[in-house]
Amino acid sequence: MLKTLLISFKLKNTYLVNSILHGFRQIPLIKKLFPPDVYSMTGFKVFAYVLAVLWGIFSTFAFKLLYFMYAVYIWKGTFEIERSAQPQFFFHLLIPLTFVGAFANNYMFTPEKHKYYAMMQLGMDAKKFTLSNYFFCLAKYFIGFTVCSLIFGTALHLKPWQCMLFVVFAACAKTAVCLIEMIRFKKGKKLSTRTKIGILPILLGAAGIIGLYVLSVFGYMIPLYVSYGIMALTIIGAFLALPYIFRFNEYRAMNKMILNTEFVSQMDAKAAQNIRMQANTQKNISTDTSISSSKSGFEYLNELFVKRHKKILWGSSVKVTIGAAVLLTFLCVLCIMSHKESRELNRLLSRSLPYFVFLMYAVNRGMQFTQALFVNCDHSLLTYPFYKEPKAILTLFRIRLREIIKVNLLPAAVGGIGLDALMFVSGGADSPITYGVIFVSMCALSVFFSVHYLTIYYLLQPYNAGTEIKNGTYKLITSATYLVCYFMIYLKVPTLVFGLLTIVFCLLYAAVACFLVYRFAPKTFRIHS
Repeated sequence: MLKTLLISFKLKNTYLVNSILHGFRQIPLIKKLFPPDVYSMTGFKVFAYVLAVLWGIFSTFAFKLLYFMYAVYIWKGTFEIERSAQPQFFFHLLIPLTFVGAFANNYMFTPEKHKYYAMMQLGMDAKKFTLSNYFFCLAKYFIGFTVCSLIFGTALHLKPWQCMLFVVFAACAKTAVCLIEMIRFKKGKKLSTRTKIGILPILLGAAGIIGLYVLSVFGYMIPLYVSYGIMALTIIGAFLALPYIFRFNEYRAMNKMILNTEFVSQMDAKAAQNIRMQANTQKNISTDTSISSSKSGFEYLNELFVKRHKKILWGSSVKVTIGAAVLLTFLCVLCIMSHKESRELNRLLSRSLPYFVFLMYAVNRGMQFTQALFVNCDHSLLTYPFYKEPKAILTLFRIRLREIIKVNLLPAAVGGIGLDALMFVSGGADSPITYGVIFVSMCALSVFFSVHYLTIYYLLQPYNAGTEIKNGTYKLITSATYLVCYFMIYLKVPTLVFGLLTIVFCLLYAAVACFLVYRFAPKTFRIHS
């Protein structure tokens, strides 16, 4: 089994080194330093190999440190958990999250290309390969979790034995899930770790996780003795599962199902997905021939587009608005009925405006708007010379920006009014100006995201003729946007100060973005090969 592990290491490292070199060749500017034959050049391969080793060490600890920090530790101060209740808080959050991770991120069932090459193409012993790699990864997981658990557990006043108990439980949870999945496979069922999850289970799961945190705000947490019992049962279950895992003889068939589904049929699945996406898009586009407009020029084109794509553009916005209105109304009623909950909510609202940067990012329809524009309008019209003239581009940019701001302002305005109402019924703000700042800042955030996505669409135009995103810079900017918005959750700034800063920033950003479009879009707004 050791020999199998060493061979798999060499195979995985070779694939990783080539992937790193390929990745550098996709980054603008940097790719000029990497020639096309870089994969056969020893110096570059050594450089990539060193990066691969450093990445392996980094990934063993870094992501787990971030997980513990942002899943538990940072909320201790936000929710003002008392010192004596912090161990209970630690287990209350991490035990359910660990079970979710055991199913969603279990290495034994994760499809990776080096696994496909080893077992499916090179014919390596599937059982030896799977078990040697699984237990090696489990050992890395155990080491990383031990360090992180001791760091953050002791910071939350857990004793060392409590930290180690959780680490053993976390490793055993993944092993116990392996038994469950193998039994499912023997019965001819799809592995739950590889099953496509519907939107309803995802929403229910998200609601359950949010519920864990909300309960903590009001002091309701899983009792410690219950947490100990769950961990003990999981550890026992994992040890009972080990003999079955070693006796299991269908590793090749199981991996064939996982890997072939992921890689062999990948192109067919992608093509089928594109067909389904196009069909769903067509269903949401009105074919009513009576739709018309009294306007002329680009205003005529835009009005027809908006009317025919009303479901795509306004459907999600209306649904989000209704959902936000219902939730905020419920919270207002809760505050009126319970003084304890109202005090807690008022305390959170007084410094929680940065949280809503991420929420506004999540509900904003800017990216969906630009995708609909390209697929159902610009994809065809960009083939005409008149459509690429500077005056035409700038005129349409102004018209489209107005439309997407309308779409995104609806949930933002309702959310701003609802937050003001919630602040008022839960105890009020320190200054009357705060109510106006909350409302205006929510609307300003909505305008910011509208401008942001339309601007990068015009400046980078990420789609090729096949409507696939091929612009690496666009991907980097959208990823950076997500990360910045996510980390805003943990920013602690008074509502009034943050609201005023948000308004000023959004106004400046809109002015700069419009200038950049005016200056560069006539050169960049093209269909790329």
